[in-house]
Amino acid sequence: MSAAIVTIGLAFAGYLVTYLNGLRLAQRQERLARVNRQLSEFYGPLLALVEINNRVYRAFAERHPRPDGRSPMDQGPEELPPTDEELAEWRLWIAKVFLPNHRAMRDILVNKADLLSEPHMPPILMEVYAHASWHEIAVTRWEQGDLAVERPPSPFPMTEIRRYVRESFDRLKREQAALLGRRRNRVVRMIFR
Repeated sequence: MSAAIVTIGLAFAGYLVTYLNGLRLAQRQERLARVNRQLSEFYGPLLALVEINNRVYRAFAERHPRPDGRSPMDQGPEELPPTDEELAEWRLWIAKVFLPNHRAMRDILVNKADLLSEPHMPPILMEVYAHASWHEIAVTRWEQGDLAVERPPSPFPMTEIRRYVRESFDRLKREQAALLGRRRNRVVRMIFR
């Protein structure tokens, strides 16, 4: 009788271990699928757009420098205002380069917000959204003939958005590697060298 109880107990324990292991593996697969989506649909594209935007702005600033090396659009109110040529060039770059990038960033924020790592939209992402909206209004006015260049209430938060997106992307890549077992595989390879 006791052998039967032990056998039943071991069978139940084996079933329970198998069930729990299957549950853990399913949860791991679900987490990996989410991390993959976060990387491929949110943080990866956002990082690419932020980096492109940064490089394009630097190219604009290098192409149209002031004597102090800054962009004509980085000047304070007490300094020499941009020339008509500089303003025309700025409008062109906003309409054809920056606004499409900002629209793409905004679209990611709106359409893929469910992939955020945080439970709430970080303020830096709301600033990016607001900046895109500001440029939408400016370009619409330019198309209607009002060529005034009004600056947004605050400059595009390039440093902050680059830091946020890069840190989020890097953290998710590390998590992805851990979920794929790459860290363990690396340790195993080191042991068996």
